[in-house]
Amino acid sequence: MSIFPTMGTLIDRGDWTYNRVMARGWESKSVEEQQSEAKSEKERPKIRLTPNELAKRRKKDGLLLSRNRVLQQMQSANSPAHRQMLELALADLDSQITRLG
Repeated sequence: MSIFPTMGTLIDRGDWTYNRVMARGWESKSVEEQQSEAKSEKERPKIRLTPNELAKRRKKDGLLLSRNRVLQQMQSANSPAHRQMLELALADLDSQITRLG
């Protein structure tokens, strides 16, 4: 069953119709992208971190997440006392991040 001969063939599968050409085109593009991504990941040099460097990076990431949370809370803070507490927390987080480098 072919509606448009140049578009490929349509296969009647009962209650749904499958277009072999379109599906194969999308499928091959996806596989091609996955293969190129895998290849580029292999070509990138992997940096080995020492356990101390890894701990430092994790600590810094945690501090940055906390900093973002405090900033979000500051946007919705209504009480002056709450805002002041958040500003102190933000200053403390900034100093810890600076010390980590």
